Amino acid sequence: MNIQEYFGRISYNKPHKDADLQTLTAIFQHHIQTIPFENLSMHCGEPIELDLQATYNKIVRKKRGGWCLEINHLLFWALQELGYEVCILGANSYEPAEKGYTAEINHILLKVVIQGDSYIVDAGFGGAYQMWQPLMLISGKDQPQVPGIFHLMEDDGTWYLEKVKRKHYIPEPRNNDIPDTPDLGNIRKIYRFTLEPRHIDDFQELNEYLQVSPDNILRKKSICTLQTTNGLLALVGWSLTEMKYNYKEDTDLVNITTLTDEEVEKTLKDKFNIVLENKLVPVNVRGFIFY
Repeated sequence: MNIQEYFGRISYNKPHKDADLQTLTAIFQHHIQTIPFENLSMHCGEPIELDLQATYNKIVRKKRGGWCLEINHLLFWALQELGYEVCILGANSYEPAEKGYTAEINHILLKVVIQGDSYIVDAGFGGAYQMWQPLMLISGKDQPQVPGIFHLMEDDGTWYLEKVKRKHYIPEPRNNDIPDTPDLGNIRKIYRFTLEPRHIDDFQELNEYLQVSPDNILRKKSICTLQTTNGLLALVGWSLTEMKYNYKEDTDLVNITTLTDEEVEKTLKDKFNIVLENKLVPVNVRGFIFY
């Protein structure tokens, strides 16, 4: 594994002498705009190994993406290589359909400490709730970013990440294009976490479970999302969503196209720079909310 090869993968060629916030933000943004959040391996009959070398080969050398366990693990390695003080944390994601957080930890994120200040860094959530910049670990403060306003709330050692939702403008709406999340108001809960440091091996059982459990959303939908310079690309099953953030005040522009099987493969190559080795079987079971 080589940090320069990783930089080539994320198209990053700026100076990186100092492990400071500016460099972290730049690397993070290159990472999320070049490495898709995707679970296509499980829909191609490919096992997902929670091993750093395997993850590096898949994402850096084969130019694939991955889910949170892979994407954030790779970013963890890169930041360590660059001299950052970084650790892995575990989170329980919020499930809008269930109106609650998962009972078990099912997500990883990173905490980075720079000159005494702590930041949350998460490149592996995907979709419209993907942060674009590190979030300062401070409770109750709005942190505006291009995708929207994020904030963290702390209660008795547990932290909660939320985002203020924006309206969607869909030029040619169809039934059930983007279902409304059932939670009330304009706040979307994302996940909760504690600051207990974790090791990647703590997630081996989760990695195996998610690949075989028929009820989790990653089995119900084939997903590939990528952050762009002004919004989001998301291929879920046969539906390609192109979102432009803040198209007008407090409103995101959303265009949705339904693809054929042949167009799915071409779209993965043209828009996500992904060429699969094995045949993808797209899946999109309705009733499971992704956005």
